[in-house]
Amino acid sequence: MKRLRKLLLALSIFILGGLLCACSSSKSQSTWSEDKADNTITWGVKADTRLFGLMDVKTGQIKGFDIDVAKAVTKKILGPNGKAKFVQVTSKTRIPLLKNGNIDAIIATMTITPDREKIVDFSKVYFAAGQSLLVKKGSNIKSVKDLNKTGTTVLAVKGSTSAVNIKKSAPKAKILELEDYAQAFTALKSGQGQALTTDNGILFGIASENPGYQVVGGTFTNEPYGIAVNQGQTELKNKINKALAEMRKDGTYQKLLQKWFGNVAGFNLKEASQQ
Repeated sequence: MKRLRKLLLALSIFILGGLLCACSSSKSQSTWSEDKADNTITWGVKADTRLFGLMDVKTGQIKGFDIDVAKAVTKKILGPNGKAKFVQVTSKTRIPLLKNGNIDAIIATMTITPDREKIVDFSKVYFAAGQSLLVKKGSNIKSVKDLNKTGTTVLAVKGSTSAVNIKKSAPKAKILELEDYAQAFTALKSGQGQALTTDNGILFGIASENPGYQVVGGTFTNEPYGIAVNQGQTELKNKINKALAEMRKDGTYQKLLQKWFGNVAGFNLKEASQQ
């Protein structure tokens, strides 16, 4: 019996050691090497965010600024035959999907924050946004200060930084968090809240399709968007940064801004292109 127990113990240690080695190997594996071998980068993108990433029900494809930036970065990195694959994410699911290896990079209106930098690595800023408010035309709410009173409900999306910022700027307001922007805007239309808050670029997209609503109050935060990769994937991050720099230099970036934001009322295209 003793010999059997020793044998089982030795076998358990051997199996555990193998698992640890496998985990270590997996963590150190280069995403860039895999992307280069497959000639494909898998991007996590939103499909509910007009102007940045929105599902086209007619074609079944996601379209927007983030999508076009991802495609351009892919071509810069992998060459003209490089392929960009897209996986739908939300503010809540994007980091877990990246950490689990389901996607190689996130480009999904994701603000670079100190807390997020503890768990993912970010590229340089590719879009300088700022948090603002969307309200029904004729609303008494003109700025974030008008939210700071009991009885006011502000709508936000789960997993975003918007709710945290509202708690700081309007601590008396109640915050109702929804799963995505479509649900949040539906809640605004049905009167479940007096304002919807998120980054101005996203709100301009919603307002452009819904003339009864408007973006008010300017911006009360800085929300620099970055492309996120898993920690330790320095080679891929460097490739992305180089591609973004080349896009600004050769005019690709400015053309994409013009394409998606050139006709958006209230959006400062010149300021955005200089960020």
